[in-house]
Amino acid sequence: MRIMGIDLSGPNNHRDTVLTVFEKQENQLKFVKWKNNISDQDILNEVTEQAHLGEVVVGMDAPLSYEDGGGDRQGDRELRKFIVGLGMKPGSIMPPTLNKMVYLTLRGIKLTREIENLNVPYPVSIVEVHPGAVIGSRLSKSDFANVLTYKQDLSVRRFIWNWLGHQNLMELPDMCEEPSHWIDACAAALGAWHWKGPHYKPNWVFPAKPPLHPYDYCC
Repeated sequence: MRIMGIDLSGPNNHRDTVLTVFEKQENQLKFVKWKNNISDQDILNEVTEQAHLGEVVVGMDAPLSYEDGGGDRQGDRELRKFIVGLGMKPGSIMPPTLNKMVYLTLRGIKLTREIENLNVPYPVSIVEVHPGAVIGSRLSKSDFANVLTYKQDLSVRRFIWNWLGHQNLMELPDMCEEPSHWIDACAAALGAWHWKGPHYKPNWVFPAKPPLHPYDYCC
């Protein structure tokens, strides 16, 4: 099984879109590759390639639906309550139709529907993941403050990078002075892996409610 984590940016921001690929090996994920500065077609090509090798699980950091009429989805409200209970900031959960989110939402919806229409030999499943919540809900109390600053602080990103290795993400490459998108893509893979099971379970999950909200939402 291949687990893919995608930190998606808006349609005109390929540079900050990062894709990671891991191979599931019992209760570990072995790092295979990562890519950034990628287009929609690059993502579809990678999913196609991996789905010719085995089952694929895609964890995507982007809204994959929106609330009819605008505002929060029920899952957004529930996840916001969950992360605030952990000590995280509520502003990291934004309505999919917010001006600064709407193009990301558009890209997420478009890509997931295109992935579903791929002609591949092995099944592909998709889950919406919030990487910050994946990290924050798994950090120890003594290390928790790191989830609040890793996007701004390189030294904290290095700490989180090493911490990901202790979450059984194996053979990660050396962490360079990269932005947080690389961490978020790996955390999206971690969340998708736990969502798929069976060795682990997500720390929070809001079930899909088709047809308007066709994908589970987890961390």
